[in-house]
Amino acid sequence: MKPSPAQSPYSARSAKTLRSLPGDAVRQIVWRYDDRKELQELVQRVRAAARGPVAQTVAEGARNDQQWSERKAALLDVYDEAGINASLLDPEFGGHFQGPKNLAAALVAFEMAWVDGGAATGSLATHLGVAPIQRRGTPEQQRRYLPRLLPGKDRIHAAFALTEPLPYAGVDRSMLSGKVRVAEWQPGKEPVLQVDKRGRFITNMDFANVVTVAVESGDDRIRGTCMVILEQGDPGTFDRGTPTRKLVHQLSSTRDPVFSLRVPASRIVGGYTIEAGTIVPRWSHGEILEAVFRRSRVPVGLMTSAKLLSAVEPIIRYQRTRFRGEQGAKGTPRHDLGLQLKEDALQRLVDVWAIGEAGASLGFHAARLFDAYDALEAEKERRFAARGIQGVRERLRAMQELGAAACEFLKLQGKPEAARGARFEELQGDPLVRFAILEALVGVYGPATKLWNTGNGANQMREAVSLMGGSGLTEECPGFLGSKWMDSQLEATYEGPEAVQRRQLAATLTDPVFLAQMRQWELELKQVGGEDPQSGACTLGSAFDLWLWSLQHLLEGRDAEGKPLYQDHRHGVTFKMADALCWLLAARSQLLDLKELEQKGPQHRGLAAEVPGLVQFYRDLTRVNASHAASEVARICTELVFGYQRHPQWKDCAACFHAEHVAHLEETMPGIEGFALGAGEVVGADGSHPPKAGPCVRFTGLEAFELKRRRLDGCLVESHLARDRAARALATVAIPESLDYPR
Repeated sequence: MKPSPAQSPYSARSAKTLRSLPGDAVRQIVWRYDDRKELQELVQRVRAAARGPVAQTVAEGARNDQQWSERKAALLDVYDEAGINASLLDPEFGGHFQGPKNLAAALVAFEMAWVDGGAATGSLATHLGVAPIQRRGTPEQQRRYLPRLLPGKDRIHAAFALTEPLPYAGVDRSMLSGKVRVAEWQPGKEPVLQVDKRGRFITNMDFANVVTVAVESGDDRIRGTCMVILEQGDPGTFDRGTPTRKLVHQLSSTRDPVFSLRVPASRIVGGYTIEAGTIVPRWSHGEILEAVFRRSRVPVGLMTSAKLLSAVEPIIRYQRTRFRGEQGAKGTPRHDLGLQLKEDALQRLVDVWAIGEAGASLGFHAARLFDAYDALEAEKERRFAARGIQGVRERLRAMQELGAAACEFLKLQGKPEAARGARFEELQGDPLVRFAILEALVGVYGPATKLWNTGNGANQMREAVSLMGGSGLTEECPGFLGSKWMDSQLEATYEGPEAVQRRQLAATLTDPVFLAQMRQWELELKQVGGEDPQSGACTLGSAFDLWLWSLQHLLEGRDAEGKPLYQDHRHGVTFKMADALCWLLAARSQLLDLKELEQKGPQHRGLAAEVPGLVQFYRDLTRVNASHAASEVARICTELVFGYQRHPQWKDCAACFHAEHVAHLEETMPGIEGFALGAGEVVGADGSHPPKAGPCVRFTGLEAFELKRRRLDGCLVESHLARDRAARALATVAIPESLDYPR
């Protein structure tokens, strides 16, 4: 569906404008799987399931209640036919391909959430249920459960029961809602455990027959916390519980189960040892959760980004057809462009699209980082074992040494090639140095993706719904946008609310390796900005500079009462800096995708004619989001740097003008009186002063911040020109005649 050449301020076309909506060829390039046929085939299978049976189920009203039904249950077979579980397993357990699966899981979540968030959750929940086994289980546990994710007579459906506390949530771990005790322990035999657990908001519980639960010891003969595998059929109570009365994600099953079961100690995830008559789990529940959640946060974040990008086409269609059948004959601007005659409608859609693209860029970048991390983690474990590095303290000391080497490598990387020397080559060839860098990056990118994508995504979904007018809140809204807006509210709380993600970011963003990487990125961004001024790279480089300066100031500084500024529980500081960092990471990821398209797009046979317009449009979107990121960073950093200082008082004004002195100086310096009065800082002999709180603020030592802030403000030049160009593209881009899935 292509608009007629009706004239409006936003209908002019040029050779370098977006001709059609980005398709698979573009996505495969920017998300880096254009050379991976197995992932391309997976995307097509999952898309067929999402835009076929899943969309039809939603269109038939299956979201109208939270009860699990036969119609919803039939989707489980659809997910199996799409090969979703198989795609997340290694070949030895029945999977399709070897290697890390984070990018695969991210693509599955994205394609499913394009249509429905509940379907995305339901399609991945079984794998989440066995993720503790996959990540930390014993070889025997992996062989017993992982192959049974695939269809067959011994098929399992799994669930994951945590119910607080989450790592970094700042809650008391002693409040974990589950206990494990020794029920029976005969000499020479394996202990039998009694597990009591109540779950809340547990996905898959209408049909799950295997549940991994987090519990803590209620017995002196068991140490600490752990996760335990429960099976339907174990002796005791396996109560699926009360259905959760959900307003969202109705295509997934959710209940509040109750378990009271006796299981062998071999069900402890990861196994255990016996020390002085005490069962010691190899992994605590927190260690298992961190291994699982640090990866699974990324697909959840991408679910919200998928919603935003899926909204673009329905909104364009609505805007252009808003006045069809009303006033204005065919061929007139009112008929052919509709609401796209108006600047506001187009520019707000540009913002929705820019946030959606940035979120997708951030999420898929994080998924690729986790794939690289997983590929090196096994090598790190082998080398640690060969060196006899065991125990928490030894491993921590070894990682600190690797961190120092990683910082040295990053510092050398920032120098000219001729000045790097042999040490750089040595460090570059060490896989453990690369692992240390990735360890620092994934510790930030995981929670950043979850926090930024779902938080800002939910806000932008409200914008998307409002751009559909009243139809956005009806069942007939194309693209199910109203449902997606509601779903995004839940996704913001999945795997811990936003405070959980901010808490973890506050701890990981100060890692010396990460900060060294940030400084390297700042240099690279400014270099790119010199080569491509319209990309917004220079703006981002200046924003990185301001953020890094502000962080150092906060780490070293104190407030007006002498209290340290950057402290664990001072969330008014740490959480704000985490928010600002997320904007920077999302904008940088989007810029990297732009450069990938710019480099590889012309090499793609099917894109040659489209590349100039595609690149220009992506460059404009990147510039728009870079300016948003810079503005947020400037606002947050300014508030934090100045906000904890007291306002100067008139009684302590050493720099104020005194009326008698000004009068005297006027005799030798004509005009000084007017200057002093204009500055509003003249104090009379009787103590009188202008009617304001005090003299203007001057903070010695913050001149560098003020300079960096002014420089960043200046970097916003041309950002709204880019927004105008992107808006013009939306008024002329061709879209399909109809959506490829039902309303």
